[in-house]
Amino acid sequence: MPEPILADPAALRRTPLDAWHRAQGARMVPFAGYAMPVQYAPPPALAARCRGGVLAEHLHCRTRAALFDVSHMGQAWLTGPGAAAALERLVPGDIAGLPPGHQRYTLLTNAAGGILDDLMVANTGEGRLFIVVNASRKDADFAHIAAALPPGVRLEPLADRALLALQGPEAAAVLRRLCAPAAALPFLGVAALPVAGTDCLISRSGYTGEDGFELSVPAAGAEALAEALLAEPEVAPAGLGARDSLRLEAGLCLYGSDIDTETTPVEGGLAWTIGKRRRQDWGFPGAAIIRAQIESGPARRRVGLRPEGRAPVRAGAPILDVDGVAVGTVTSGLFSPSLNAPIAMGYVQRACAGPAIRLALHLRGAAVPAVVVRLPFVPHRYVA
Repeated sequence: MPEPILADPAALRRTPLDAWHRAQGARMVPFAGYAMPVQYAPPPALAARCRGGVLAEHLHCRTRAALFDVSHMGQAWLTGPGAAAALERLVPGDIAGLPPGHQRYTLLTNAAGGILDDLMVANTGEGRLFIVVNASRKDADFAHIAAALPPGVRLEPLADRALLALQGPEAAAVLRRLCAPAAALPFLGVAALPVAGTDCLISRSGYTGEDGFELSVPAAGAEALAEALLAEPEVAPAGLGARDSLRLEAGLCLYGSDIDTETTPVEGGLAWTIGKRRRQDWGFPGAAIIRAQIESGPARRRVGLRPEGRAPVRAGAPILDVDGVAVGTVTSGLFSPSLNAPIAMGYVQRACAGPAIRLALHLRGAAVPAVVVRLPFVPHRYVA
């Protein structure tokens, strides 16, 4: 489950852009132990391009380009001979086959086939892997990985770096002006390049379903980079509120809500992360359980849900069949700005997981009709 929210502001950690967020009119909230911007009330200089608030930030990302601070995420180097093979003993992804200059989404699994975390792994060449994990899990993840490493392989957490995400259909045009080689990266490509005079490790990826980039930068250069990106006419800041609505529209999982240690990759619709070669050696934690579910089918599956009406159905709401029998639980739900309608994800019994199956969601004592739909809710627009 998610890390408990810390109520004491003095106990919250702060990203290198904390003061910058406040100068941009951000409303800060506790998240995964950090003070993070949930939304912005932009100053007059930005009012013409973004009215502020979650709805405006969400739609700006879908139509232009939004800048997110994701510096709370955990970043680390994994180095040494056999680094890829060492990591493969913990994840089902094909890390040894990952070419230099590319990254891959994968999962840390446990002996029961549950998901300890989802993460990005990049091969930057010369035997170095760059890892990005979720903020709420980073301390546990790094300890878990480090404990499993053989002699000569070293994990180096990077506490002195920030991470910015530039997302949206005009993100590439922005970077083309500031760093033309970055805009030429393929989807999931990675390169070390300077942007506006700041050395960055750039990947073409993100968490919105849109084309976009993530830029890892030394903490000392984060504010200058953010200013340079925000100076471009297409770009406006966006906070955690828009990040959550964008990722749900894209059908992407939030760790601790949609996937956790009680969820297997097959149940979560993430069996595609298990590489072809890994399906031959099955050399990762929980492989026997995961393999059996691939072959026979899991008892439950993650599905998309479209409730009727206008009211969003939130996480934790029971999912009912047409006879009113509980068949699952909502894990994420909100009102979709792009679709102008409520959407949700959740887990249901396998027999109820097919597209167009009619169900109901429990909302304030009433059963709201809903239908199972294919994910994503909004088509991905990653670069080809």
